[in-house]
Amino acid sequence: MKNYQTYIYLTAVILLGTVLRFWHLDLKSLWLDEIITAIFSLGRNYSDIPLDVVFPIQQLPEIFTWQPGVSCSEIAENLANDSTHPPLFFCGMYGWLGWLNSWDINWVIKLRFLPALFGVTSIIAMYSVNSIAFSSKSGIMAALLMALSPFAVYLSQEARHYTLPMLLIILSLFFLIKIQQDIFLNHDSRFRFWLLWAVINSIGLYIHYFFTLSLNAEIFTLLLLIYRVREKIINFPKVCLYFILSISTIIIAFIPWVLIIFSHLRKSETNWLPSPQHVEPIYQTLLNWVLMIITLPVENQTLIIQVISGFLMVTFTLWMGYKVFKNLVSLWFNHTTHFSIFTFSSFIFFVLLQFFVIAYFLGKDITIVPRYSFVYYPSFCALFAVGLEKLKVSKYIFLSVGIISCIFVVNNLTFQKPFFPDQVARNMNLEPDIPLMLVIKYDNYQDVAGGLSFAVALENERSHNQQNQDSLAFIDNSFDLSNLDQKLANFSTPNKSQFNLWFIGSSIRRENFAPEFAITAKTMCNIDTNHYHRTGRFPYQLYRCNYR
Repeated sequence: MKNYQTYIYLTAVILLGTVLRFWHLDLKSLWLDEIITAIFSLGRNYSDIPLDVVFPIQQLPEIFTWQPGVSCSEIAENLANDSTHPPLFFCGMYGWLGWLNSWDINWVIKLRFLPALFGVTSIIAMYSVNSIAFSSKSGIMAALLMALSPFAVYLSQEARHYTLPMLLIILSLFFLIKIQQDIFLNHDSRFRFWLLWAVINSIGLYIHYFFTLSLNAEIFTLLLLIYRVREKIINFPKVCLYFILSISTIIIAFIPWVLIIFSHLRKSETNWLPSPQHVEPIYQTLLNWVLMIITLPVENQTLIIQVISGFLMVTFTLWMGYKVFKNLVSLWFNHTTHFSIFTFSSFIFFVLLQFFVIAYFLGKDITIVPRYSFVYYPSFCALFAVGLEKLKVSKYIFLSVGIISCIFVVNNLTFQKPFFPDQVARNMNLEPDIPLMLVIKYDNYQDVAGGLSFAVALENERSHNQQNQDSLAFIDNSFDLSNLDQKLANFSTPNKSQFNLWFIGSSIRRENFAPEFAITAKTMCNIDTNHYHRTGRFPYQLYRCNYR
């Protein structure tokens, strides 16, 4: 009967988590990184995007159609040449999108469906981890925390490779706990757990490069665990042999991709992260912890709402964190739970240590990006769940706040897409009945992907008016605005006497936008200084074009 009730609770939690992850899955427009996912997962590359020509914006969906007959090796080659990611996730996405190709479903939903599915599977995996580490009751709490975490729901609705590596990290932690229990409880070691741990980590390295941080943290944790009880292990040489064989297996498995990863590290696409300033990585890490627990509307809100939301988020996190920490301290000194608490805590410590080393010694502050916390979130979830388990009233308050936070996430009030493509599209569509031309100046393929994200949002914003003769063009960085007519030689003028031209250029300052320029001998465009905007590194300026 007890097991029956456990499975009933788990089923309810999974259903709740599923609803939250698939609710409004296509509400938010795709942003830069998701466009990159779409390009490579559809079996395409940047050569399939028409550059330096003008084409109707209504042709955008043709770029995002599934390309049949593409092998995983071809996808890997595309990524090796034009991106900075390992191939396995994109190969899986390609097969998934091919299976859904004939289904009459919005292509954005198709793109985000699989990551959301991995997010649901992570709920089940978290239950398994805490069940073996602590108890089935703690497993239910961990599953519920994963289901209702606004951070986990946000990741699940991203068409990116975050939920899959997070799922594999959870599975890796599962076998890490099994290995730890073998060593400490059985004073022996079963090779199958070591082998499965090695296989999962080998796969993970081909899915996301940050899986290396997880692997390193688990290796250091294992070394500490073995060192602590080295005198109590019955067959110490066998444990050492299993450890060496497991690490060797992982290294050998990743050798085919080693040269590629070094070439990716040298690419300019990896240089966008800023250098840390003083203690920024520390407080940014703490703020990321807040976002794992509660998110209230802050982005694009008035100052008073930002202040109130920020105050409530920090206050609630401190209150809950204090209660959870007290329970974790008592569990630390309980011999039945000590080593599990130690394992999860050590894992978080070594991941964060690597984050800080990358920030301070390599000059790339990855703590500024909340989504990268997926590397250690499973361990954070495990600890927070077991610390929350016995807090009756506080637990229900926490779960209520989690549901509210997730509602904000899925309704685009929190965790809004970077560069706000929806907002950019609304700003550009200030005169819906006037034809529009979008010109994007690009320095690299990331600029192209960013421009496509704005174009997709704009096409969706203006799709209700079938009379619009909207067009799109990408121009490379070798041309300035005064030479725009050379790039747009094949530009066909709309039937109306005027149209709006929006110009996006990541390398252009506001004062460097030309006051006027001619597209053709009879078409002059004049700057409208009242409509200059900037979103992140993308400034965009309105020009009003008329026929002489």
